[in-house]
Amino acid sequence: MPEDKEEHAIEVHLDRLLEERGMTLTELADRVGVTHVNLSILKNGRARAVRFTTLTRLCEVLECQPGDILSHRPG
Repeated sequence: MPEDKEEHAIEVHLDRLLEERGMTLTELADRVGVTHVNLSILKNGRARAVRFTTLTRLCEVLECQPGDILSHRPG
């Protein structure tokens, strides 16, 4: 199977975190310093990778830990 077609078992919880903090995706993108499109790709679970610098900024802005943003869904 080609690498870009592989399925993954990582869930992204940005929707829940944004709702809990009363923040929009656009506001988060601006505060983190990434494009709205790239953050949307991550939020929808379609990202193939995430930079540690981006994950760090997400944690700082959302005041959370990486495990609050990402989790592994056992298959």
